[in-house]
Amino acid sequence: MFTKKQLPAVFLVVFVFGFGTAAILWLTEESQTAQKVAVGQEKNQPKDKVIGVSVEGREIKSYTYGSGETHIAFIGGIHGGYEWNSVLLAYSLIDYLNASPNVFPDNLTIAVIPSANPDGVYKVIGKVGRFSPADAPEKESSVPGRFNAHGVDLNRNFDCEWQREATWQGKTVSAGTKPFSEPEAEAIRNFVSDFQPVSVIFWHSQANAVYASDCEKGILPETLNIMNVYANAAGYAAVKSFDSYKVTGDAEGWLSSIGIPAITVELKTHETVEWEQNLLGIKALFDYYSR
Repeated sequence: MFTKKQLPAVFLVVFVFGFGTAAILWLTEESQTAQKVAVGQEKNQPKDKVIGVSVEGREIKSYTYGSGETHIAFIGGIHGGYEWNSVLLAYSLIDYLNASPNVFPDNLTIAVIPSANPDGVYKVIGKVGRFSPADAPEKESSVPGRFNAHGVDLNRNFDCEWQREATWQGKTVSAGTKPFSEPEAEAIRNFVSDFQPVSVIFWHSQANAVYASDCEKGILPETLNIMNVYANAAGYAAVKSFDSYKVTGDAEGWLSSIGIPAITVELKTHETVEWEQNLLGIKALFDYYSR
């Protein structure tokens, strides 16, 4: 037992020890909160990077969010001003990620390339970077914006069954002089090499469906998985193969050939962005790739 002389010292030790423990716990909780805030702030600050330039010297930029080990990429506007709504959809995702940094799990890193064919966009819209639907012309006058400044269909310029002359809606179009002859396609190739995505989602218009990709060896099983995940959540039809006409040199097929699952999300029209619908598909992919 403690003597009367010893009791004050004992109480002092207990008080100091208890206070110290409480202080440690408080500091630990504060540190955890600060860490969560820092993670949120990091995810809220996109790392924008110029990944290449177009034929006419316009920048092709990527916006990257998060720092997880699993990388997913979203790409709009490879057909430029002809499919300008796919560019606006990509910018909508950028705005959403800026405002909602914690919408995707910490194990993911998300990259968005809003405009893969900026010369084609400029040809139709007359602006660099952001624009609004009011800037867009009638559909018929947007056709020239499908191609880059060399007159090449960029989604025929990748290394998957490439042919110099390719097909689009029964028409013969230029696919460039060789795979990746165009700086825009080269920029995407270099981005993929650096970013190492586990999957890539391309936005196009107007077929109202989600398509899988393949190149000679068949569809990757993971491609079918993400096609179904996105299509089911967003309410689009899921289609394994585009068979309206032969497509050669497409970016999605090239990705498949190097083992990267890729899907093509085709919006319903050339004018609608369908943001809420696609957000459901995007969130479903985030959930699919979460730990």
